[in-house]
Amino acid sequence: MKRPDGRKPHQLRKIKVTKNYMKNAEGSCLIEFGETKVICTASVEEGVPPFLKGSGKGWVTAEYGMLPRSCTSRIRREKTSGRTEEIQRLVGRSLRAVVDMDKLGERTIRIDCDVVQGDGGTRTASITGGFIALADAVLWMRRQKMIGNVPLKDCVAAVSVGVYQGVPVLDLNYAEDSKADVDMNIVMLGRGEYVEVQGTGEGGSFSEAQMRALLALARRGIKELLKIQKKNLPGLKVNP
Repeated sequence: MKRPDGRKPHQLRKIKVTKNYMKNAEGSCLIEFGETKVICTASVEEGVPPFLKGSGKGWVTAEYGMLPRSCTSRIRREKTSGRTEEIQRLVGRSLRAVVDMDKLGERTIRIDCDVVQGDGGTRTASITGGFIALADAVLWMRRQKMIGNVPLKDCVAAVSVGVYQGVPVLDLNYAEDSKADVDMNIVMLGRGEYVEVQGTGEGGSFSEAQMRALLALARRGIKELLKIQKKNLPGLKVNP
């Protein structure tokens, strides 16, 4: 089996991170998974949602969107859709899993993930790049003496896996994703625990053995992504 871009089944696409991509944001990056490109920004805001007022705790939330010509045909501008809401909730859940809200104070960190170009894996790129933007924002907060210790308990990254032409593969691009028999998105912490496992048998069912093979591939890929995150966050020390 030959993948459309020539990669081996266990290979990630080329991952590139450009830090401080947006000068006005407290944290930002452009993250590229091959031809998929997502701008991730983190904005620090005073105040929290009503259900947290008076608790002393902070909040992390996310928004996600695709630019009109991020894909092969134009996408209509819209505030929300079912897919958009599902993805931004996933990104928010994933990032909240590594934040100690008690250490934020009553502040909100809002992560915006804007897809400049989509070629499969936009949600996993958003989570992986969103963490880099989030970490830069809390490091900025510490420099501004808004917080003491960095309120991050771990790192978090995500990757897609699937069964393409009968073979488990890592980090699907659109050509693979659109024809995959099985499609999964895996979100994992640095310590190896799962935050979310989303899996669908697009072309039918899949076996437990296939699922184990896909999870092993995802773990391998996420370890590489975590190394890339740490390389781009030299001043970060998480506090489990």
